[in-house]
Amino acid sequence: MYTHSDLAKLQGQSLKMQGWIRRQTFSPSNEKTLRRFSSWEVAELIFKMNQSTFRGKLAAEPHLPGGEVEEDGRQRWFSLEEINELRRRIKVNRKTLMPPRPEGRRAIRAAIANFKGGAGKSTVALHFAHAAALDGYRVLVVDFDPQATLSHSMGMTDVGEDHTVWGIMARDLERETDRMNAAGSGAESGTALPQRRLPNSIRAMGLGGLRTSDFIKPTAWPTIDIVPSCANAAFVEFASAQYRHLNPEWSFFGAVSRFLDGLPDDAYDVILFDCPPAIGYQSMNAVFAADVLYIPSGPGYWEYDSTTSFIGQLAEALEDLSHGFENFPTGKIQLPKAFADVRFLMTRYEPSNELHSAMFSAFKQVFGDRVAESPIELTRAVEQSGRFLSSVYEIDYREMTRGTWRRARGTFDRAYEEFRDNLVAAWDKLEVEE
Repeated sequence: MYTHSDLAKLQGQSLKMQGWIRRQTFSPSNEKTLRRFSSWEVAELIFKMNQSTFRGKLAAEPHLPGGEVEEDGRQRWFSLEEINELRRRIKVNRKTLMPPRPEGRRAIRAAIANFKGGAGKSTVALHFAHAAALDGYRVLVVDFDPQATLSHSMGMTDVGEDHTVWGIMARDLERETDRMNAAGSGAESGTALPQRRLPNSIRAMGLGGLRTSDFIKPTAWPTIDIVPSCANAAFVEFASAQYRHLNPEWSFFGAVSRFLDGLPDDAYDVILFDCPPAIGYQSMNAVFAADVLYIPSGPGYWEYDSTTSFIGQLAEALEDLSHGFENFPTGKIQLPKAFADVRFLMTRYEPSNELHSAMFSAFKQVFGDRVAESPIELTRAVEQSGRFLSSVYEIDYREMTRGTWRRARGTFDRAYEEFRDNLVAAWDKLEVEE
């Protein structure tokens, strides 16, 4: 017979192995570091210019960052900070290298969500975050999944549950309850409304006094921050059900949206959500806070079936919220919930596989132009990046043949560029903040 104590022992054994794996994967200090990028990558893959043009720009302006030169003098290697400095200062045909960002609008928020485990949600979120950073955007990722795959891939190794989405929701419960009580005491009718009481165990956690910045952690990428997750945050679904009982009027689904409302509009450009494979309190917070919904799916029938079920249940859940909370303040995201864009993205796609091609055609026949034109192809380099908790962008191309690496990077580049174009179009639909 196995009890919770036995399971805890098994977890402890696994954590020891987890620490060893991370030491092999990251640096000896158990911290993930970001590699430098070659002048070839910077010119052709990041800035989309000819190498000779790039070298000419560096030679003409000696005050530009020059990177580190290899011993044989053949190649320069640049940090992301240097790349961004070059991006700010170099123009090509009088055009800036800065990525498009509509003026007067807050950061655009995109949720990567689906029921199906293994659909590639964390892989897509990781690669889109890294691609956006290389594109010049400032990125915040929010890991809603207690499996914490995205957090581990971002190098987060020591995360307490108080500083995850669970902590954000508990903090929001306390603050929203206090706001409701204050509004009730000052009711225009002059009649004080009943006070909503929270048990001391909730307030004793001290989460109500935490600042927005307390939940945001830096990563190895200087322009990517994260609200991480951890395995101990798995009980958020149970805790949230209890919290709703304590204050039935609490608009639980708006907790993360209100949290993000506390950020300055120009703090980030792109905010990405990695959602758990279920519809629950966490995933409802993600989809409610999102402006754009990206739904990844594998190329099989069961993935198609799961995707169909997901959008149906999500539609029902959002409809219920629209009828139950229409008179409650929900911040910058309003009810009924409306997405500026919804897209379906096929993952693990093999162009030479007839079944995959048939399923891709079926998706397009059903969902039309909502299906992304650039699927994520399954390549050996993509598989390798997953095993080493890294994106293709983090892998040094010298660790494999350049052709293998370029093919893997190319599939994510194409998918990201389509994603970015969709985001920019959706960005224009956001209201300008007063």
